Amino acid sequence: MSSVASEPRPAASRIAGRWREWLVLGGGGALVAGALIDRTWEALPHPQRLAETVVLAVLAVLAALALRAWRGWPAASGLALVAIAGVAVFDGPLPLLAALLLALGATAAGRLAAGGVAALPVGLALVAAAGGWLLPLPVHARWTYVLVLGALAAWRWRELRAAGAGALAAWEAARAAAPRAAFLAMLVLFLASTGTWVPTMQYDDIAYHLGLPHQLQATGAYALDPTHHVWALAPWAGDVLHGIAQVLAGQEARGAVNLLWLGIGAAGVHRMAGLFGASATARWSAVALFASLPMTLALAAGMQTELPGAAALAWLACLVADDDGDAKAARRVVAGAILFGLLWALKLMHAAVALPLLAWAAWRHRAALARSLRSAAGLARLVQAGLLAAAVGGSSYAYAWLVAGNPVLPLMNATFRSPYFPAQDFADDRWQQGLDLALPWNLTFDTHRYFEGADGALGFVLVAALGAWVLALLRPRTRAFTLAATAGLLLAVLPLQYARYVYPSLVLLLPALVAAVDGALPVSRAAWLAGALCVAQLAFHGNGYWMLRGGAVGRSVVALGADAPVLEKYAPERVLVARMREAGTTGRVLVLATDPHAFAELGTQGRTVSWYAPALVAAAHAADAQADGRAWAALFRQEGVTDVLLREAALQPAQRAGLARLGALRMDAVGAAEWWRIPEPAQ
Repeated sequence: MSSVASEPRPAASRIAGRWREWLVLGGGGALVAGALIDRTWEALPHPQRLAETVVLAVLAVLAALALRAWRGWPAASGLALVAIAGVAVFDGPLPLLAALLLALGATAAGRLAAGGVAALPVGLALVAAAGGWLLPLPVHARWTYVLVLGALAAWRWRELRAAGAGALAAWEAARAAAPRAAFLAMLVLFLASTGTWVPTMQYDDIAYHLGLPHQLQATGAYALDPTHHVWALAPWAGDVLHGIAQVLAGQEARGAVNLLWLGIGAAGVHRMAGLFGASATARWSAVALFASLPMTLALAAGMQTELPGAAALAWLACLVADDDGDAKAARRVVAGAILFGLLWALKLMHAAVALPLLAWAAWRHRAALARSLRSAAGLARLVQAGLLAAAVGGSSYAYAWLVAGNPVLPLMNATFRSPYFPAQDFADDRWQQGLDLALPWNLTFDTHRYFEGADGALGFVLVAALGAWVLALLRPRTRAFTLAATAGLLLAVLPLQYARYVYPSLVLLLPALVAAVDGALPVSRAAWLAGALCVAQLAFHGNGYWMLRGGAVGRSVVALGADAPVLEKYAPERVLVARMREAGTTGRVLVLATDPHAFAELGTQGRTVSWYAPALVAAAHAADAQADGRAWAALFRQEGVTDVLLREAALQPAQRAGLARLGALRMDAVGAAEWWRIPEPAQ
C-alpha cells in the first residue's frame, strides 16, 4: 500500500464524501427547525390519545407473543392476525366474511383478466365496474353476490389456492429477510387499522357516501337521481365496493373493506420499494411510514377514496416498474388499463394524478410502444386497453351525462349547464390558498389551513424527506419515477390546495424516498431515521380527523364494538335514524337544522335543505321569509315529510312555526339531536 493511500483524508474531504448523508440529515434538521418555529407541539393530541396508542400497541404485542408461544407464529404474522381479529371484534364477523368473499371473488376475476399480475386490486376494479354499470337494476341482493363471487372463487379455486400459497411464501420470505423491521412495520400498520374499528360517522360519509350502500341494502338498486343530492352521480367505485360488502353482511362493512385496502396499499408500497432496489429493512420502513401517516388512520375510519386511490396508484407504479420480460407484458398492459380505469372510477383527481405515471410508462417502455404503434395488431391492443379503462371507469360519467347532462356533475357546470345545479363551476373557496414554494412547509406545519384537521395531519414526510427527494432525483433508478410522482402531486394541488388530495401522491413517493436513503446511508442508520419519523407521525396520529383526535378509537374499544355509545357522542342523528327504523318509519325524513347533514343512509327517503339539494334549499329560503310558518307547513306537505331531524339551537323561527302548525311532536332526542314526527293530515 502506498504512503499516499494510507494518509488520512482531510476533514473537508471526509465531509464532502458523506454529502448524501448530510443531505438526508438536512431534511430532519429542517423538520426540527420547523417544529420549533411553528410550535408544532401545541397541536399534539391530548396525552390520553398517546396513552391509548401505547396501550393498544402493548396489547397487540402481547397477543402476538402469545400466538408465538402457543402456535409458533412469528410475531409479525401474529400482529397481522390481531389486526384481522380487531375487525371481527369491533365491526362483527359478518363484515369480515363479506370482505373475504369479496376478496376471493375479486382475485379470481383479476386472474382471469390479467393472470397473477396484481390480481386482487385488478379484480376489485372489475367488481366495482360491474357493480357500477348494474347499479340502477334491481339485482343487488345477498344471494346474487354470493352466487356470483362464490362461483368465481369456485371456478378458479385451484389457482386461488396456489396464489394463496405463493402469497404466504412471499410474506414469509419478506418477513424472514428483516424480522425486526417486519415486526415494527406490522405494529404500526396495526395501529393504523384501529381506524377500521370506529363506526361510520365522518361528515362526508353520513352526508353522502353511505347513501349508495344503504340504498342497495334497502331496495336492491340505486336511484340515479341527483334531485336531492347533487353528488348522487359522482364517481362511485369506492362506495360500490362498500355497498357490495354491506349487502353481503347485512350491515355496514366499511371497516373490513378498508382493512383490505390497507393491506393492498402496504403490499404495493413494499413491492415498489423492492423494485427500486431497497433493502429488506428499507422495504418495511416504507410500509411503516405509510401506516404512520395520520391521514392513513383517518382514511381507514371513513369512506373517502384516497386510501383505495393510493393503493391502486402503488400497484399501477409496480406494473410500470416491473421488469419481468415480454412474457407478461401484454398482461401488465391489461392490468394497468384496469387499474387506471379504477382510478377514474374512484375520483377524477386520482386519474389526473396517474397521468404522469402513464407518461413514465410510455418513456420506460418506449421501444415496445414504438413497435406497437408501427403495427396494426399492436395499435389495436393499445386501443383495446383504452376501451377497457373506459369500461372500468366510465359508469358514473356515462350515467351522469345521460341523466343530468353533465358527466362530472356538479363540476364544470358553467360548461355543461345541468339543470340540477346552478350554471357555475363548483368550487370550495376554503382550499384556495394559492401555490408557492412554501406549500410543502405549510401543508406540514399549518395543515389546518388546508384540511379539516389539526396541524400535522398530513405527516412530516414532505419536509423531513426533502433531502431524500433530491437523492431520489439524482439516483438513475428512481429519477424518472420521482419526477412522475412529483408531477402527480403538483397536479393534485393545482385546482385546490387540499391536504387530503396530496395523500395518494405522498404514499406513492415513499418507496423511492426510502430506496434513495437506503443507498446513501448504512441500513441500520437509515432504519433509525425512518423509525424516528414514524414515531413523530404516530405522536400526531389522531390529528387526521377531529373525531380521532377526540378519542373515537378509545371510545370504540370501551364500547366493545357497540356503535350507539360512540355515535351518541359524534353523530347522534345516526342513533335517531336507527330508532326510526326500529319504530317502522317508512315516510320521508327531512334533515332540517343539523350539522352535519346526516341524511345519506336514508336513501331515497331522505331530504335536506343544505346545498346538496339546490332546488329544495331555494324553496327553504323562500319559506324562511314567512315568519308565520305557513310556507314551511306547505313545503312539509308538498315533500311528503313525515319525520324531521333537527337541532333546536339551529332551528329558524319560521321552521318552528311551520312544525307547530302541523302539530309536530318530539319523539326522541340524543344529545342535541331531536326527532320530530308530523301527524298525517286529517281526512
